[in-house]
Amino acid sequence: MTPILPKITDEHRRRLLVTRHLLTPATRAATPEQVADALIALHATDPASVYLSVAARMARPSVADLERALYTDRSLLRMLCMRRTMFVVPRALAPAIDASTARTVAARERRNLLKVLTEQLGHDARWLADTEQAVLAALAERGEASAVQLADAVPRLQEQIVVSPGKPYEARPRLTSRVLSVMAAEGRIRRGRPLGTWASSQFRWTVAEPHPELPADQARAELATAYLAAFGPATTEDLTWWTGWTRTDTRKALALTDTVDVDLAHGPGHALPAQLDAPPAPEPAAALLPALDPTPMGWRHREWYLDPAHAPELFDRSGNIGPTVWWNGRAVGGWAQRPDGEIVTHLLTTTGIGRDARAAVEAEAARLAAFLGTTRIRPSFRTPLERRLTAPDAPTP
Repeated sequence: MTPILPKITDEHRRRLLVTRHLLTPATRAATPEQVADALIALHATDPASVYLSVAARMARPSVADLERALYTDRSLLRMLCMRRTMFVVPRALAPAIDASTARTVAARERRNLLKVLTEQLGHDARWLADTEQAVLAALAERGEASAVQLADAVPRLQEQIVVSPGKPYEARPRLTSRVLSVMAAEGRIRRGRPLGTWASSQFRWTVAEPHPELPADQARAELATAYLAAFGPATTEDLTWWTGWTRTDTRKALALTDTVDVDLAHGPGHALPAQLDAPPAPEPAAALLPALDPTPMGWRHREWYLDPAHAPELFDRSGNIGPTVWWNGRAVGGWAQRPDGEIVTHLLTTTGIGRDARAAVEAEAARLAAFLGTTRIRPSFRTPLERRLTAPDAPTP
């Protein structure tokens, strides 16, 4: 006889999302570390997203406070890990992320780099190892250095490769970024402070402290539990997609956790025991989340918080989400910053959106504008709605 599984409604999941992801004034955090702990990992492909994801969830957001966590205390670490994506993660979880995902990504990056070096330049693994030792020596001498400074100190980094040969977008970059990226993926060097503003994508480099080593199976079980604590209830497909694991590794990891099988609105899923009882309805609240924010990028199946009809407006062709407007656990629109600094919003639905909701969205836009001040941002991955909102002829909302 097939067992009857606990049913988890979409409303139940949205209530959990709002409170655990700190999307109401009452749940806002006091520190960047609390935000990262709540979300496991902050998307850092676009450096500004880290700051904006934290600012949206802090009672008193501060650039200086996040810089303290990233560069002084190093309680938050940048890592190339899940799905070969750059994230900022809590130091305590970094060993599990390293052993469960980052090592595999780093090994693939090294193989790809060696293939390019061999085929295009005739270099072997020993040549690469010697080059990396020269980089480490240069950083040990200087303490920190930019990529340009490292290329001057280690001339081998100035050799060029061909990317996309024969294509209209063919390029001939130096080896610098490829070598430094592999070393960073392996945890041997790390990104320090940016060269420009906090929204800059150019960083200084320094020698990194190694992560404690964990067995891969143990690390995957630890990360699966952390994921469900932040994003559960969720499906096997959600966890597989979010981590970038194989389906087999995902199932093995789930088998080592204390999860409970549940019945979600669109199929079977997994939850931690504490998630089975529906929480009380949180206060109605709005949030403006940046491009690639961890909340909308936390699940493979998104229909319970995002109308599928709105996805083409909010995602680019590669599946990257742009800036979003949230109301009571649903993504209901998008926002953008215009060249003059104005924050403009656009709602894609009127369902459940009354006067109070619109006023709350306007208040969040004002709060975001105050945080940004004179800083101007533009997502690296632009979506149809964000482009329209920032077009020169875009109407004033």
